[in-house]
Amino acid sequence: MLALYDLMKIGILLTNLGTPDAPTKAALRRFLSEFLSDPRVIDPPNKLIWWLALNVVILNIRPKRLAKNYAKIWNKIGIGSPLLSITKLQLEGVKKILLEQHENLVFEMGMRYGNPSISSALDKLRAKGCEKIIVLPLYPQYSNTTTLSTLDAINQTLDSWVQKPEIAFIEHYYDNNGYLQSLTNSVLEHQTKHGKPDKLMISFHGIPQRYVDNGDVYYDHCVSTAKLLAKKLDLDESDYLFSFQSIFGREPWTKPQTKERLKTLAGDGVVHIQVICPGFLADCLETLEEIECENRNYFIQAGGRQFSYISALNDRDDHIKMLIDLISTHL
Repeated sequence: MLALYDLMKIGILLTNLGTPDAPTKAALRRFLSEFLSDPRVIDPPNKLIWWLALNVVILNIRPKRLAKNYAKIWNKIGIGSPLLSITKLQLEGVKKILLEQHENLVFEMGMRYGNPSISSALDKLRAKGCEKIIVLPLYPQYSNTTTLSTLDAINQTLDSWVQKPEIAFIEHYYDNNGYLQSLTNSVLEHQTKHGKPDKLMISFHGIPQRYVDNGDVYYDHCVSTAKLLAKKLDLDESDYLFSFQSIFGREPWTKPQTKERLKTLAGDGVVHIQVICPGFLADCLETLEEIECENRNYFIQAGGRQFSYISALNDRDDHIKMLIDLISTHL
């Protein structure tokens, strides 16, 4: 007799932050407007002042500069946005193996900001008769700014549905052994080609310190990830560094900052640095341009000699297996 889940249509939804539709000022303005209007991302003390700053200043200045940065990485991995291309590869990798085991699964991906949207992905899963949807945000470390914002988008869409599916929402997996082993494998493979560095820098996307002070567990998850990865790599405390990148605005953000640490290290005589960004499961602007180009320049200009970025897990076989294992626990 077939089990109930073998008869039920189950949707698998992979989500990520999102990307502009093109490396243009107009596309960046649309993307940033949606992104920076999310109260989970920007929760200003004075909302009126922030609205004016966003619409009068930021959206008239920042898109042009960011469009130039996106143009540098556009088509670098696949066609168009690297993040979108890689997320498609991840979805296809998961889909190929899971469909060999379960015929009742339906797969979609959705971006929190930009296209394809989470709302459109959910509508497709509903149209295919899914009674249950497993949502896997590609954020190993939980944060209100990313994970909870994704849940907001899901709930906003489902609010208008008369018949609502069962939702299995995977909140975090920073301490998952498969995830940590994939990171470990990627570091060791990189070092086989490029040698061992003086320091391994483990860099995460920053968030305002105020959010951490108000209870966001993201900082703790990042610290734990760094320590667990260092343990798997058998590193002493002096062998690795922990930092935050992608700072925005004037208020204090989580520290120490990647940019400043790189400058200080080079000034202190460290000549060989390798950087890994465990919070990014798909390479994107923050890794391919900010880390691999911009932060490389900070280190080299300060006196460093050898800098290399260790690619995100992307569609590595061990990473795809880890994603499948996470999803399978909810089937």
